[in-house]
Amino acid sequence: MSDVNGIELLAPAGNLEKLKAALIYGADAVYVGGKNFSLRAFGDNFTDDELIEAVDFTHARDKKIYVAANIFAHNSDLDRAADFIQFLDRIGVDAILISDLGLFSIAKSIVHRAQLHVSTQANVTNFQAVNAWHELGASRIVLARELSLDEIKRIRQNCSVELEMFVHGAMCLSYSGRCWLSHYLTGRDGNQGQCTHSCRWRYALVEEKRPGEYFSAGEDERGAYVMNSKDLCLLSCLDRVLECGVDSLKIEGRMKSVHYVASTVKVYRQALDAWLDDPEHWRLRAEWFEELDKTAHRPFTTGFFIDDPEGTMITDRSKSDRTAEFLGIVRGYDRSTGLALVEQRGKMEVGRRIEILQPKGATFTQRLTSMFDEDGQALEAAPHAQHLVRIKMERAVEEWSLLRSTGE
Repeated sequence: MSDVNGIELLAPAGNLEKLKAALIYGADAVYVGGKNFSLRAFGDNFTDDELIEAVDFTHARDKKIYVAANIFAHNSDLDRAADFIQFLDRIGVDAILISDLGLFSIAKSIVHRAQLHVSTQANVTNFQAVNAWHELGASRIVLARELSLDEIKRIRQNCSVELEMFVHGAMCLSYSGRCWLSHYLTGRDGNQGQCTHSCRWRYALVEEKRPGEYFSAGEDERGAYVMNSKDLCLLSCLDRVLECGVDSLKIEGRMKSVHYVASTVKVYRQALDAWLDDPEHWRLRAEWFEELDKTAHRPFTTGFFIDDPEGTMITDRSKSDRTAEFLGIVRGYDRSTGLALVEQRGKMEVGRRIEILQPKGATFTQRLTSMFDEDGQALEAAPHAQHLVRIKMERAVEEWSLLRSTGE
């Protein structure tokens, strides 16, 4: 059984900016991918030099970084993967995430410092499998997403290795992400990190002898998203998650925005800290759910943890919902002038009401009353992404605060 006070909050980081945001907003550890061998080939991912910088940034804050090398390797991958694993060990990453038994065997023979974690792609669903991986040298197992509360408790009671579980983020129809649909339809293999999210597409039925005639799959005349999963959110039952005795709570989202990462991490940081401070009187707070609704997401479900899995599907659409638009990141604040230096990410206009999410401080709203370019010229609007502008703030604001719209 893990020490509850040592429970780790683990956040996704698709690039350096997201890594920094995750750690600044309260994650204890981050997981990332290199340019090869992870299951997010279409994300930004990290070059070798960026991985070195990421390790330095993370360790300077006394936190941990894990690197995914969790593809299902083919023969042609083995030599290059071995070189990459040696590189990761040499630069000091804390752990390497692996799902393929062959790659695990290679890593075990060449790694000297990094721990080896077994990815959720390995579909570990019982304590015998957990213990078998542990005997092979794994220090942590990422549990399959298909497990219930009672199953996780039983695994914890029958093993001593560290356990990690997903508590938030996107899910897919296939078993723990082990899917061949994308490869079959597009030639891009999800198990090689190239998933085209074919399960999110809209489908209809076609009868063999009537090509070109499409029949509704049951939702409406346009078809149905018959394989489209809701997003996982275990915030509503986080106390029950923590009582399972897992060591790490994992948020999905290496392909998500910096706004998603920062916002979600802050919510789970606050919820976890509140539970650790006083588990007997822990209560859900409405503002936590309001904050999660401001990020892009599909309708939430507790997945297999509590609900009947039939409740995990959303068949009438594939688009995500959100209640706020991400506008920019505060890169600095001048107390003498009250101006914040903001790297713009969305269109900002004078007169618009904005909300400021801070890494540590309270979220607040204000009217955008004045804005200036880098030369000090007044602006009425700033429509171009990643320009630097200065904005008058009604109160002091922390670096790395995020600006977003409130719909006004």
